Amino acid sequence: MTCRPNRPVALVFAPVAALALGLASCSQEPAQPQRRGLGEGGPAFTQLLGDAEADMAKGALAEAGRRLDEARSMAPESPDLWLAIARLRLRGGEHLTALEAADRALAFGPDHGPALLLRALMVRDAHGAQDALVWFEAARRADPGNPDILAEYAATLGDSGEARAMLKAVRALSEAAPDDLRVPWLQAVLAARGGQFTIARGLLTKSGMAARGMPAAMVLDAILNLEEGNAASAAATLETLAARQPANGRVRELLARALLDGGREEELVRRFGPEASVPEASPYVLMLVARAQERLGNRAAAAPLLPRAYAQMSSAPVLLALREGLPDPTANLRRALWADNAAGAKAQAATLRARFPSSADVAVLSGDALLGQGDPRSALVSYALASEARRPWPVTRKAVWTFAAHGNPVAAEALLTRQVAGEPQTASAVIDLARRQAARGDWRRTALLLDHALILGAGHDPELLGLRRRAAQEVGDAQTADRFAALLAELRPRSLTSR
Repeated sequence: MTCRPNRPVALVFAPVAALALGLASCSQEPAQPQRRGLGEGGPAFTQLLGDAEADMAKGALAEAGRRLDEARSMAPESPDLWLAIARLRLRGGEHLTALEAADRALAFGPDHGPALLLRALMVRDAHGAQDALVWFEAARRADPGNPDILAEYAATLGDSGEARAMLKAVRALSEAAPDDLRVPWLQAVLAARGGQFTIARGLLTKSGMAARGMPAAMVLDAILNLEEGNAASAAATLETLAARQPANGRVRELLARALLDGGREEELVRRFGPEASVPEASPYVLMLVARAQERLGNRAAAAPLLPRAYAQMSSAPVLLALREGLPDPTANLRRALWADNAAGAKAQAATLRARFPSSADVAVLSGDALLGQGDPRSALVSYALASEARRPWPVTRKAVWTFAAHGNPVAAEALLTRQVAGEPQTASAVIDLARRQAARGDWRRTALLLDHALILGAGHDPELLGLRRRAAQEVGDAQTADRFAALLAELRPRSLTSR
């Protein structure tokens, strides 16, 4: 079931109120209806489900669909059947109809552990880790020894900032499945978050996750290499991952840092110099390119970058740069927006929506095109539709900006606050909320949020450190203000002007 707000907030765009508030809504707790007949099939039914799963693994989605249609004729009320249908729809990019299939699985089997697990993962994607916990807990009660449930539950606890509870869940996973390699992987994540990098390295190696190409494990491997001074190894790992995920800003920032730490300034400038000229460039990348130019003796090139890096970031959405490796629909739409062809981008998005009406990704692209054409109402409708299945921070940020820029700052702040509560590990969202609190003069809350962002590793941003110093000054904490002034002086070069 999708979440519905209990009390609507007045919006400037009244016609899209219900959908737009879907972005900021909470997930309902799992219902507990009376158990219905499962419609369990016989061996032929079980074989069809197994064959369909194998087809999905091979990418043969049409054949998997044919098998599931046949299985449906045998046991139409089986939760296993509808769970398989939900997975097939997810594989095919039909995110919204996958939600319907997952809910049907739970209607036929409300205590079906695997179906509760899939619904928990969907809630996590759409509403954040915090809201998903109640679903994971329900899945665990339904199937206490299921390793998949325990592993995902532990990971979600960690993403919610509940380290002690995560450790307890990992221990339960270890008891249920002592040889499960997710045990050392999750322990490695815990150790790294606690600053125990040597321990984290040993556990990550034991898990083998990075060697098998798991993206999150590759990122952790690179971070540990940077902490250990192995910039070359970190860069090699991040190069591989950046080729697979060209739009992943976090990976690109880490790669830029690895190149600078490894003394590869010319390569850093060659690779990230063009990116530093586009509006979407992160302050961190700007600062790294500036420092690389400084080391190369190009002060004239470095000087204009630093003011941009130190200036307060605007929360306005910007045109995203074209990069190699992007999916064709995304690249084509960005190309049209860069060419000031908003009408063409909107037409492309409409065509995609007609072909893939259940795709959350297409709904996001449609929202981007509509926002680029100056139609914020329709953009919010598209973003809200996408948020029924997925609510990544970049989408939420666009919706926050749209609300704020078009007359509803209350809705913008409510949505941003909910984002931070649901995904407290997203540093940029925490920082954006801190800036809004600072603008309101709530300096104590600003300080708390910025301290959390610093714990998450955002201490490389001079503007953030300056804002934290200001917060300390405003609440009369002179000692803390002096400490952050010293940190800011260490980070900011004393003189970097063109000559």
